[in-house]
Amino acid sequence: MIKFAAVLKSIMEVMKRNSKRVQDQLLLTLFIMIKNFILKPRLAIYLLITCLAFTSCVSNKKIAYFQDIQTINQAKLENAATFTEPIIQPDDILSINIFTLNPQSGAIVNQAASNTVLGGGAATAVAAQQVSGFLVDRNGDVELSLIGKVKLAGMTTYQARELIRDKASAVYKEPNVQLRFANFKVSVLGEVNAPSAYTLPNEKVTVLDALSLAGDLTIYGRRENILIVRDNNGKKEFARLDLNSSKIFDSPYYYLRQNDVVYVEPNKRKVSASNSAQVQTISVIASVLSVIVVAITSFR
Repeated sequence: MIKFAAVLKSIMEVMKRNSKRVQDQLLLTLFIMIKNFILKPRLAIYLLITCLAFTSCVSNKKIAYFQDIQTINQAKLENAATFTEPIIQPDDILSINIFTLNPQSGAIVNQAASNTVLGGGAATAVAAQQVSGFLVDRNGDVELSLIGKVKLAGMTTYQARELIRDKASAVYKEPNVQLRFANFKVSVLGEVNAPSAYTLPNEKVTVLDALSLAGDLTIYGRRENILIVRDNNGKKEFARLDLNSSKIFDSPYYYLRQNDVVYVEPNKRKVSASNSAQVQTISVIASVLSVIVVAITSFR
């Protein structure tokens, strides 16, 4: 009985770690079962079932989102991270439309070039798309017909809209300006159902919006360690978000910016499952163990 308890403990520890030592430990278990032929069959069956059960158990604590949402104060949620308007940067593509009392006059200034950007659909691979808009050059300027060059880099879309309206007023009577990002893109990679680069029609985008577009995480995604990669004035910023906790709403990275990358790491189960040779070996050993248990039961 003492030997059985030691073997059971060893097997359970191996399954918990889910490491590459699984094969060696299972072979050791097989050797012990053959050597100790007098082991009770019922205990042997229980050992086999317990070991196999550890390979398929997944804790709900690692899957459910916002598990502490019912325990936090509602006032805390109301004071969560606030949305900050994105800043126009060089190489951004802006959709700019100027509406005037004379539609034909507005059509002249609204002639925008087509630019190639990366973007994907809800469940398609990354593909090049033609986006119509005005490219912000490396100096931060946008050139508009009849108005000339306008420096927009460093401004929000609201500030840029007001600046263009002021300059257009010198040419048109009571112009109305609409301006937004034409290439607000975020990339979602890793353990999601539809990894891709997504071009979004609006600026207020959260990490949950991006993951929803990507079809949510797979069962193998690490929900407690979502990586956000952000390019801020030429420097890379990295942040980790925990989908299991409501603290995600307090993070300054909860709202995404253009060109952010969201990466979902695989968990240990995916890493183990990716080693097909190891999985096949474990299956064969488990089958051998089953045959031995049946044989022991039959001859007693």
